[in-house]
Amino acid sequence: MAVTKVYIVYYSLYGHVDTMAREVHRGAATVEGVEATLWRVPEMLSELILDKLKAPPKPNDVPDIMPEQLVEADGLIFGFPSRFGMMPSQLKAFFDATSELWASQALAGKPAGIFWSTGFYGGGQELSALTAITQLAHHGMLFVPLGYTFGSGMFEI
Repeated sequence: MAVTKVYIVYYSLYGHVDTMAREVHRGAATVEGVEATLWRVPEMLSELILDKLKAPPKPNDVPDIMPEQLVEADGLIFGFPSRFGMMPSQLKAFFDATSELWASQALAGKPAGIFWSTGFYGGGQELSALTAITQLAHHGMLFVPLGYTFGSGMFEI
């Protein structure tokens, strides 16, 4: 049986998205034939700034990913905290570094999804998704939304 490689690529400052990424990984890994791998987007902030922000240490069991490694995946799931309705600069810088992949269309046709976390109801949830989709679209990736697929449970979120 062929193995489908799914990369869960995320950025997390305070650990919330890390928790979500691990759950996405856990779920993806239960699918027969799927090899799910967690990857972290490199941090751009200095230790001094992270200390001042009271950010917890990053877990050491998830490696940083380089843009060229994205081509190894059959499917991608990107996770991030919302920053005023947008992805944080760390993830944006990561996407900005994929220009060679864009030029060669190396990611075209790959299915990709997103998940995100916001601090409160007015945290820009839908806008965060919309601004992230443009990154996928420029690469020709196929956006796969989760949508409102929770049945009556969606009213309990």
